[in-house]
Amino acid sequence: MRKLPVHPKSAAMVASIGAGAAMHPDFGSGTWEGAPIGIPVTTVPAGQKKVTVSFEYADESDRGPYPIPANAKIEGGPQADGDRHVIAFDKTACKVYELFSAYPQGGGWRAGSGAVFDLRSNKLRPAGWTSADASGLSIFAGLVRYEEVAAGRIDHAIRITVPKTRTGYTWPATHSASSATDANLPQLGQRLRLKASVSTGSMPRQARIVADAMKRYGVVVADHGSAWYISGAPDDRWDNDALRALKSLTGSDFEVVDTGGLVVSRTSGAVR
Repeated sequence: MRKLPVHPKSAAMVASIGAGAAMHPDFGSGTWEGAPIGIPVTTVPAGQKKVTVSFEYADESDRGPYPIPANAKIEGGPQADGDRHVIAFDKTACKVYELFSAYPQGGGWRAGSGAVFDLRSNKLRPAGWTSADASGLSIFAGLVRYEEVAAGRIDHAIRITVPKTRTGYTWPATHSASSATDANLPQLGQRLRLKASVSTGSMPRQARIVADAMKRYGVVVADHGSAWYISGAPDDRWDNDALRALKSLTGSDFEVVDTGGLVVSRTSGAVR
């Protein structure tokens, strides 16, 4: 990632997102407006009962059934009116089951869309398909989780939102959610990295580990939302004061990279 060339449209894309806008860690401990801060993950045991999920966008969703319990954690809380992502992580099977706009329904769930990801596989979703995220990627795979930071290393790119994208998508994304054609806008799937020249050594440990991952693996544009919001899972062990150090970073600290040299196959997330 550190050796990838800078994209020729990097400066224009960063400007379109907001070169002067501050990064925002959209996760932490405690609550905000009564709900946990971040996108929660519900870990389910092996053999968790699978239930039926009905989908608004059934033609681009994995049918299931899904091992999502009735008390699964919902982004924003049970009364939320936002994205309402639900993620069930089956550690034994090494799979995640993800829903967008999820609501309990009878003994199961209804959702806008849903996807199942085998974390041992590099297979991408079919071209043109969404997931529980606009990009067609796994949300779980891009979350900052406390366990990673506690271990001292995040070994993957981090999910990020931007206000606007252009039509089409950049590998490894599989889905477009825009009709805009302005070439100065990023696409879903676009990869950015924190510039090597940005000093992170004085940041508190939790923030420094996140920032270092953004240098090593970068961030991936995964959905529309506020500029430079990076996603993570809520956890009472986060130090919100430490995470706020990430707000010292601005758009101008990032550069868009050309990931074309990494691609082995357009149907696979494996890299050269």
